[in-house]
Amino acid sequence: MFLASWLWGMTVIVCCVSWFLLGRRRRRQGEPPLENGFLPYLGCALKFGANPLEFLKEKQKKHGHIFTCHVAGKYIHFLTDPFSYHALMRQGKYLDWKKFHFATSAKAFGHGSIDPAEGNTTENFHQTFIRTLQGNALDALIEAMMENLQYVMLQARTPKLQSNTWVTEGLYTFCCQVMFESGFLTLFGKELNSNNDKNLSSKQETERAHILNALENFKEFDKIFPALVAGLPIHLFKSAHSAREKLGEALLHKNLLKRDNLSELVTLRMFLNDTLSTFDDMEKAKTHVAVLWASQANTIPATFWTLFYLLKNPEAMTAATKEVQRVLESAEESISLDGKHISLNRKQLDNMPILDSIIKEAMRLSSASMTFRVAKEDFILHLENDSYNIRKDDVVALYPQLLHFDPEIYADPLTFKYDRFLNENREEKTDFYRNGRKLKYYYMPFGTGIAKCPGRLFAVHEIKQFLALILSYFEIELVDSNVKCPSLDQSRAGLGVLQPSNDIDFRYRLKCL
Repeated sequence: MFLASWLWGMTVIVCCVSWFLLGRRRRRQGEPPLENGFLPYLGCALKFGANPLEFLKEKQKKHGHIFTCHVAGKYIHFLTDPFSYHALMRQGKYLDWKKFHFATSAKAFGHGSIDPAEGNTTENFHQTFIRTLQGNALDALIEAMMENLQYVMLQARTPKLQSNTWVTEGLYTFCCQVMFESGFLTLFGKELNSNNDKNLSSKQETERAHILNALENFKEFDKIFPALVAGLPIHLFKSAHSAREKLGEALLHKNLLKRDNLSELVTLRMFLNDTLSTFDDMEKAKTHVAVLWASQANTIPATFWTLFYLLKNPEAMTAATKEVQRVLESAEESISLDGKHISLNRKQLDNMPILDSIIKEAMRLSSASMTFRVAKEDFILHLENDSYNIRKDDVVALYPQLLHFDPEIYADPLTFKYDRFLNENREEKTDFYRNGRKLKYYYMPFGTGIAKCPGRLFAVHEIKQFLALILSYFEIELVDSNVKCPSLDQSRAGLGVLQPSNDIDFRYRLKCL
C-alpha cells in the first residue's frame, strides 16, 4: 500500500515538473506580459474564478493595460484600456467572435455544432436573431410581453391578491416567476385555441403548472451552467442533465406545433431547423432550449437588481413613479382592475429616460460579461500606442466590469445613482470621460461590435414594462428597509448579469384604484 502511494506521488510530481519545464508557454518577443499560473492546465483559473475583478485589477497594476493569462487550457489576452477597444474592433478580420459561442452552445445545451463550417446546418443564427428581435419584430414582442406580464401579475396570481393584505415573498423569487412565465408565453405562445375553450380557467391553470415546472427545470440546469462553460460534462450533474432533457422534451417541434401565438423568432427557427439542418428532433429542441436560456438567464437577475435598487432608494422610486404616470397620462391609459389592461407601445416606452437610467445603473453594478475573440491566425494587434504579437487560437478578451467600476469614469462607482445616465436636461447622457478624454465605450453589459447581444433591446423593454406595471398596480416595500445589498454571486462571472448571493424579502399588495 505504501509503495503504491509512493509511486503515485512520484508520478504526479514528475508530471508537474515536466509540465513546469516543458509544457509552460514561454513569452516571445513582442508578446504581452504572461501569467502562466502554477497549476497544470488550470493555470490562473482558480484565482480568476474566485474574484475576476480583483484578479484583473491586480494584474493590470502589475503589467499595464494588456497581459496574457493561462486559464483552463486557454491563453487569454486581457485588454483593459477602454481607449484601445475600438482598435480591437477594427482588426476583426483576424478575430473570430463566433467560434467560442458556437462551441459553448453545443457543449452546454447538447445539440450538434451550429457552426455552418461543420456541416450540421447552414443557418446564420446571428442574422436570425437580429431579424426576429429587432426592427418591426420587436414591436410584436413588446405588445405580447405587455399582455402576458399583466396576465401573470394580476390574473394568474389572483389567489394571493384577493384581499387588501400584504403578500410577502422573496424578491428574486417573484422576479424569476413573473419574468420567466411572461417571457415563456411571449416566445413560445399558449396552448392552441385555449381562449375559446369552455374550461378556460382549468386549461390556464394546467398550462401555468407546466410552465412553472419548466421554470424549476430551468433553474436546476442554470445552476451548473458555469461548470458546463468551463468544460465539465453534464453527465457529472445527474439532476441538471435530467432537467435539460425535460426542457428539450417540452420544446420538441411536435409540442410547439400544439401552441398558438408562437413568436416570429421561434416560428422561423423551427422552419430553419427543419429545412437547413441535419439535427434530429431532440437536437432541434435543444437549440430552442438555448433560446429559452438566453432570453431568461440575464433578464431575470437584471430585473431583480433594478427593482431592488428602486426599493432601496426613495428618490429613485418617486422619480420613476412620476415618469410612469406621465407616460400613462400622455397615452390616455387608465389603471384599473376591471380586466382592461394597460397598453404601451415601443415609442411610449422609449420615452422613459429615468427608467432607462435606473436600468442602466442597476446593470452597471451587477453585470460581469466578458467579450471574447479567437485569433484566426498569428497576427499583430495594433492598439492606440503599442503593438503586440498574438498567436493563432489565442483569445483576446474584454472584461467590462473593469470599465463599469472605474472611479475615473464613474464617481463613487460602487454607489447606485439613479440619475447617473441622465444629463442636465434629464435626457440620456452619453458623454463620459477618462483622464479628460471622451470615451466611445463606457457601458458594455451587452458586449460590443458585431457580437453585441441581438436581444438587448427586447431585454431592456421587458424590464421597463415590468417596472411600469409594478409601479402602476402595486404598493411595494422591503420587509426590512435597512437590509444590506446582497453580494454578487461570482460563480457566474463572465456570463452576464450576476445573481444575488441571497434573496431579499419584500411585500406587495394591489393599490386601491
